[in-house]
Amino acid sequence: MLKNYLLPFFLLAIVSCEKAAVPPPQKINTFYKEVITADDRKTITPEEAKTYHVDNIYQYKYRTGNSGHYEYNYDVKGINCTGDSVFGNINVSGKYGAGILRNDSIADLEINTEWVAFGKLKGNDKKGNEYELIVK
Repeated sequence: MLKNYLLPFFLLAIVSCEKAAVPPPQKINTFYKEVITADDRKTITPEEAKTYHVDNIYQYKYRTGNSGHYEYNYDVKGINCTGDSVFGNINVSGKYGAGILRNDSIADLEINTEWVAFGKLKGNDKKGNEYELIVK
């Protein structure tokens, strides 16, 4: 007799364990950019101007944003894949950034960067050329 009562509870437990349909994640509206571009370093938006900060102790030229979402601006120098000297300016948020490099023979060259060590970055241009950079 006890077995007859357990069967419906067991079936109910199996049916109730089905996963409910989860709605797709929605994008949260925020003024923080998801990807840094080379053009970001050219202008400071009114929203960024509210949090603009300069500190001569650190290596960055300036910083914008709030704790956990800072965007830093750095002057960098380094070499390209053929050993030529390059210099420029980049913006970085988290591990990745973007900016502009120059040398004596080329005009502005857009690059994407990634931190590889303290004060050291690796950059790539649109043609796939690599650059080893350090923060000035």
